[in-house]
Amino acid sequence: MTNAAMTALGFIVIFVATAAGAALVFFFRREISPKLNTLFLGFASGVMTAASVWSLLIPSIEWAGDYGDWKFVPAVVGFLVGGAFLVIIDKLVPHLHKGTNEEEGLRSHLQKPAKLFLAVTIHNIPEGLAVGFAFGAAAAGGEDGAFIAALGLAVGMAIQNFPEGAAVALPMKEATGSRVKAFLYGAGSGVVEPVFAVAGYFLASALTAAQPWLLAFAAGAMIFVVAEDLIPDSKLSEHPHLGAWGVMVGFAVMTTLDVGLG
Repeated sequence: MTNAAMTALGFIVIFVATAAGAALVFFFRREISPKLNTLFLGFASGVMTAASVWSLLIPSIEWAGDYGDWKFVPAVVGFLVGGAFLVIIDKLVPHLHKGTNEEEGLRSHLQKPAKLFLAVTIHNIPEGLAVGFAFGAAAAGGEDGAFIAALGLAVGMAIQNFPEGAAVALPMKEATGSRVKAFLYGAGSGVVEPVFAVAGYFLASALTAAQPWLLAFAAGAMIFVVAEDLIPDSKLSEHPHLGAWGVMVGFAVMTTLDVGLG
């Protein structure tokens, strides 16, 4: 498979997985059980944490070799700026925190389904950027191994996007009264990922000197989502240990994909 084909596949699979998960609304009548939801939240946390470490922060430090003893600076600063970016988005965009049903962001007259949709969309932004930056860095370096590693990152994101699509669509069926609308909400929440992936790709491939900062930025944004939403939501369950095991398994799966393929 050519590098261009791997890049296209990586951008496509992260959306298709979300849409496939959302399609479960046509086959299931009820929402995902609390136990399964807790497991999924933990799994997503593990995948995103491992991806942030292996696919983003470590490559960020490696790319910053010209900084000498200060090569950690882009990773640290970019990481913190990425988290701050998500804080700003969180404060500005009206959305509904799924775990607690608390409204966040600016006041608006949007209905509950729209706010739930925006909540998941916000979370998908850093995932899309991470995939785009990884492929952009691979394009700048020109090494086949880097493209394979970036594809591994995309596959990891896709694996955790499948249950995420279902987790959006199934509650939407109750809120909208329509399976078709619920599917469109679920699948639509994933559209932002390839959009930001493409933007990240061109940004990273064009601004070679900024790549250490960009990779760390995506890592910081993803870890913020994990720390702010995913792990706390998994602790709201009566079975928090399932969430913890989900983190362990998700981290192991993403480590296998990233280190094994990289």
